[in-house]
Parts: sequence; C-alpha cells; structure tokens
Amino acid sequence: METRTSRRPCSSAQKHLLLAVALIACSSHLLVDANSWLSLAMNPIQRPEMYIIGAQPLCSQLTGLSQGQRKLCQLYQDHMVYIGEGAKTGINECQYQFRQRRWNCSTVDNASVFGRVMQIGSRETAFTYAISAAGVVNAVSRACREGELSTCGCSRAARPRDLPRDWLWGGCGDNVNYGYRFAREFVDAREREKNYPRGSTEHTRTLMNLQNNEAGRQSVYNLANVACKCHGVSGSCSLKTCWLQLADFRRVGEFLKEKYDSAAAMRIGRKGKLEQVDKRFNVPTPEDLVYTDQSPDYCLKNDTTGSMGTLGRLCNKTSEGMDGCELMCCGRGYDQFKTYKHERCHCKFHWCCYVKCKRCTSLVDQFVCK
Repeated sequence: METRTSRRPCSSAQKHLLLAVALIACSSHLLVDANSWLSLAMNPIQRPEMYIIGAQPLCSQLTGLSQGQRKLCQLYQDHMVYIGEGAKTGINECQYQFRQRRWNCSTVDNASVFGRVMQIGSRETAFTYAISAAGVVNAVSRACREGELSTCGCSRAARPRDLPRDWLWGGCGDNVNYGYRFAREFVDAREREKNYPRGSTEHTRTLMNLQNNEAGRQSVYNLANVACKCHGVSGSCSLKTCWLQLADFRRVGEFLKEKYDSAAAMRIGRKGKLEQVDKRFNVPTPEDLVYTDQSPDYCLKNDTTGSMGTLGRLCNKTSEGMDGCELMCCGRGYDQFKTYKHERCHCKFHWCCYVKCKRCTSLVDQFVCK
C-alpha cells in the first residue's frame, strides 16, 4: 500500500520570511565590509576628560572598527579623536581634488561613507584609501607635537646632514615617525586580520588596499620638510632654529592626485602577488597607487556600482576639460539659469592695519547637467 505524505503550502508570510533570511545570508559579507573606520569622520568622537587603559565604553560605541582596530582603540583611546579628524581631513581633500570630476567623492551615509563605490577595486577607491591613511598620519603626527597624546611628543628626527652647522636643530617638530607607525598599525589592521585564500578575488583586493594605504602614508612622510625660524637683533637672522614640519595637506592631496592619474592596473600573479597588467610600464613603488578593476563611467545613477550620476551637477560651458559641460554631462546636454553672485570687491588697505571691502552683487549664468 502506497503512503503519500501531504504538504501544506507555505503561507505568504512564511514565504516572505524565508526570502528575507536568504537575502540576509547572501548579503551578510557585503554588510560587514560596508562598515568602515572612516565612519569615525562622520560621527564626531567626544573627548573624555580621563582615559583609562583597557576601558571598554568608548571603543564599544564606535562603529566600523575591525577586531584589531577595536583592540588598538582600547589601548590608545586618546588617539581615536585624531583618527576621526584625520579621516575627515582625507574626505574633505578627496572632495576638493575631485570637485570637477564626474565622481566627486560624495559621501552617501555615515556607516560605509562612500557606499558601494568602494566595493570596486577602481582608481577612485585606490585614492580614497590613500588619502584617508594620509589623513591619519597627518592628524596623529600633529597631535604628538601639540602634546595631546600620552605615548608621543615632539619629533626626534635626526638632524639633516645638509643643514648649515651654525643653525640649531631643535624646536618641537611634528612627530611624523610616530604618526606613520601608528597609522600603519591602525589602518592596515582591518586588511591584515583577513585570511582569504591566496590568489582569490578577496585576497587580490586586500593586497591592493595595503599598497594604497602605504602610498598615502609615504606621501605625508616624504613631503614633510625642514622649517626654520630666525633669531637675532632687529630680525637680523644671525641664528636659526629648525625643526621637522608636515607639508600643507593640500600639497599631499595634489601629490596623490598625480599618483591617481598615473595609477597602475594590477592583477594577481601565479605566486599570489600583485603584478602589472601591462609590463611595459615601470614597476609600482611603495609611493604609487594601484587598482584591479576598471572604473564605471559615473554618468548615470547606478545602485549596483554606487554611481550617483551627474544629473544636476554644475558644469563649465567654456571648458574642454572634465569640468566642461560636454564631458561632465556625458553628452546629455545641460540647462542654463541665472543666479546672483555675491563677492568682496573694491578692497582698500587702511593704516593701521586692516582691509575694508565692499560687497558686490552680479547676475551670472550657470549651467547644470540634464
């Protein structure tokens, strides 16, 4: 006798529940990687009056930290404010450098910061990793000099060999050596604690991120220069005191933007290391940016790639560059409108000692992409 087992059809609610579970399981990896330590820039960290080694509350409240970064947070709680400031500095500089590009380094939320764009191993992703790491070196190095951190102070860099003998090497310089080392430990922690199969897509991306992090740190370290101050009667400059000083961060941004333009396309080699796609070019140095994926064109809004498109972006009608209406608008055309522009004008210097300006208003044409 044949026995039949009857099955009750799933209810609509059960089907929706099963679908939700499947979607969560499939997307969990993306959600984990979506959160970034860069979120420290979007959520300002309060400066507690007292830091206790090993205390949990501050670090447990910060989102986007990996396990290794959270441990470093517990050991160096007073550093976290400056990591956030460094990340903010990097984001602002990114937005300045790309203000006239289709992708303008826009932030989309407080958790992933740049959104799905960062899931592509593109030139743009390479730049964001580099400029963010550079921002941390910059902020921590300066905080050391200003006496804000308990584990570092003024720079102890050796006296440059080419400094004239009668010039004093002293003062309180920016501690670039400490800033570089700490940024390497903190920023790279997320990448180094991953254990992907050698040669896998994920492993390739990890190597790319580490290279670009290092390029950002190197830019701050190598651009730091010697600053001097004169001493003497009536400014005679008979004596000089010199120290190590960070370069203006705008200069770091411009340097990394040049590296972005000359970034090297890479792929994973047989030995599980990155190798150039086109070997006719020079091998990338630790100062160079690398990428593994071609960039989207960023013309249209695309939720899959994270592109926000250029609809509504201002463009320059007379420019033939990337900020020009033809390239910025991707051939879709543009709309013209008039707006009032307010600026300072007719400025005069008055003795002593201030400048007085008038406020002028003019009607100007502006153009936005369709």
